Amino acid sequence: MKLRRLALTPVLVAWTLSQVQAEPLVFDTDHLRLELSPTGRLTGLTDRASGVDYLASNQPAPLLQLRKAGEFHMPDELTWDASRRILTLRYSPASLTARVGVEAKPTHLVLDLKSVEPAGQADVALWGPYPITIGAIVGETVGVVRNRDFAVGIQALNPKTLGGYPTTEDDIMPSYDFFAGSDLKDIAPEHREKELFRGDAARPTAFGSVLQAYCRDRSRDRVIANWGHTHFVAPAFADNGLVGSRLALFGCPVSQALETLGAIEVAERLPHPLIDGVWGKISPEATASYLIVDFGEETLDAALDLTLRAGLRYLYHGGPFRTWGHFELHANQFPDGWASLKRCVERAGQRGVRLGVHTLSNFITPNDAYVTPLPDPRLARVGTTTLIRAIDATQTEIPVADPVWFNQMQNNTLKTAVVGQELIRYGAVSAAAPWRLLDCQRGSWGTTAAAHAEGAAIAKLLDHGYRVFLTDATLTQEVARRLADLFNETGLLQVSFDGLEGNWSTGMGQYGRTLFTLAWYHHLAPTLQGRVINDASNPGHFNWHVYTRMNWGEPWYAGFRESQTQYRLKNQNYYSRNLMPRMLGWFQMGPETTREDAEWLLARAAGFDAGFGLVTSPDAARKNGDGAAILDAIRHWETARLAGAFPAELKPLLQDVNREFLLRPAGDRAWTLAPVHSVKMTHAPRTAGHAHHEPLRLRESPPGATLQFILQAAGRTQAEAVTLEINGVEVLALAEPLTEGQSLKYTGGPTAVRYDRHWNSLGTVPVNPARLTVPTGTSKLSLGARFGTGDQPALKGEFRTVGALRNLQAPVTPPR
Repeated sequence: MKLRRLALTPVLVAWTLSQVQAEPLVFDTDHLRLELSPTGRLTGLTDRASGVDYLASNQPAPLLQLRKAGEFHMPDELTWDASRRILTLRYSPASLTARVGVEAKPTHLVLDLKSVEPAGQADVALWGPYPITIGAIVGETVGVVRNRDFAVGIQALNPKTLGGYPTTEDDIMPSYDFFAGSDLKDIAPEHREKELFRGDAARPTAFGSVLQAYCRDRSRDRVIANWGHTHFVAPAFADNGLVGSRLALFGCPVSQALETLGAIEVAERLPHPLIDGVWGKISPEATASYLIVDFGEETLDAALDLTLRAGLRYLYHGGPFRTWGHFELHANQFPDGWASLKRCVERAGQRGVRLGVHTLSNFITPNDAYVTPLPDPRLARVGTTTLIRAIDATQTEIPVADPVWFNQMQNNTLKTAVVGQELIRYGAVSAAAPWRLLDCQRGSWGTTAAAHAEGAAIAKLLDHGYRVFLTDATLTQEVARRLADLFNETGLLQVSFDGLEGNWSTGMGQYGRTLFTLAWYHHLAPTLQGRVINDASNPGHFNWHVYTRMNWGEPWYAGFRESQTQYRLKNQNYYSRNLMPRMLGWFQMGPETTREDAEWLLARAAGFDAGFGLVTSPDAARKNGDGAAILDAIRHWETARLAGAFPAELKPLLQDVNREFLLRPAGDRAWTLAPVHSVKMTHAPRTAGHAHHEPLRLRESPPGATLQFILQAAGRTQAEAVTLEINGVEVLALAEPLTEGQSLKYTGGPTAVRYDRHWNSLGTVPVNPARLTVPTGTSKLSLGARFGTGDQPALKGEFRTVGALRNLQAPVTPPR
């Protein structure tokens, strides 16, 4: 039959079924025109305003592919039922037929897979890939590509429709690992010129990009490779298979891309989180910085004092749980369990602070009630076999029919099997048949050893290197709802789903992760749904609608400025590509943290308009002589950032990790900002006991600048006879040595201050400020010292000049 055009409406060109011809089928939204050929291929994706067609030519562009017996098939015939708004696609070589509902809305097209016949023959439905000529900005996770004029994107409209391509059977979203081996200090040098990516809902290509999504039939158990196991049973999951997979396709002016995503969320009843009435993806609150302090009922006030001194609204507990699974709290911090935490939330709320907690998602600790004394049958399993002989309650060699599930050791920390209601740990698997689990510990993890009959099922439990068990799809959702119960009962308003990849234990990859977050989100009380700021260990295409932000980068692996710095910077590009609020990760304020380090971080936060988490404690802040000044600096910088005080032309400079700045309050919603020109050096001895000088050049000194400096002794010795010269003239000579960890700091005036390693004052040293004036341009500095014998003695020096002040004023209405 030929298709003949009848009439053009604002959103759809209708067709009869009386004729078939080569003329394309056309669907319109307000901004995008989609054209389909009679063979079910895209022939146009056009910006209706400019007339530019963004569909890449000479590339296959099927509307929907079906996989049968491991092979993908493109349609070869399309018919359109205008009255029912149903496309029928036929795949002749595969003897398959698919029916797709199409609805054109002002912002987007909805594609809805209504049926695939014969049922049960196709196991994957693939939307696209749709080849696009746009490649300037490819949002691989969100599924949106942009150039300077236009954006084209897709959105999965339910969790079983997965953004990306089914490259592997585990449905784990592809990503790039930048870290070499176990060195987590920062991105490995060989990867630093490469771009980080997470997912492939949109993927860059030589001609621009492709957009793609898929759905899998999960009606049967499958044996797949999954998470370090070459053999893993992905259990069947009832979700109606391919039928019901839904996709939104849209195009719009590039300036409306984020707005359009929000409109799609509302129109399709997807999660649309609002923080204090503002959509989370545009709310300044989404990038709110926070303190990370392990508080309890007795210590809450001290933690709140730090939070308020820093001018922050969120206080976050990094590890409140005694167990994961049922989320029992540490009794020494919360003696009445959840009721204690609720009282903390209420007390914090009275002081204007919101509380949050850190979780490990679906990780289940061995001391949790899901494991002991009776293991829950929904704990995730690698696979199941049988006992080939009966065993009593004491045997330490367990005869099994098939060893394959037990001898995969790449991701096998706890080596735990389950038979009946007993958990059994084993040391190894026999090298040959008859297959046996060796060196077994019966009744492990608080379960009871028992006799088991020949033929009884015995399964290998899936575990993780954190020494935890994991969940199947049903238990995944129950654990998520239990976590939501905690929020409903206490009123918590922040969470991180660390370990979200644990939901790969479902055998459904990114689908399993979404089942967890969506179950949590939908189970929240209406007063909390959307208000709880949440992030995770990894993102996802559908999860983009649930999470507020991501916040990657950890402080444990190097110094304050060095731990994962390049990784943090690459994340800023990722957030921008994927239309997400920006964060800089976690940092740590200890007794030795300097105010200069803090302002270095705060300048980056202002430049990227990105928040951060700061790990500290009342004890660390109290020991640090600069602790109060650091908290005050956070208050000034973050207040200015969230008020929109930093103009766009300054932000590239503030983003530069090699630049430093000073910010000071200057009145109501006003501040002064000054650039700091800084050079650093480490002066190490060539010969013990002999003085020598180390030269250094100070560039970019502004007119009339006074040289400021920080000198710190390192190594297990002391630095004696410390001198400083500017252009050959001695300007400083210390009579007293600097012992290990001590510093001398000069920021102006007639004295320099001597500090211990925690920045507590030990006294002052007279200084002649006039002699520390440096000429405009480049100056030669020379630092001299004599060192005794010791372990790697050194004198570290930082030399700074402060540039001209710039006045900043926050707008009346801060930008969103």
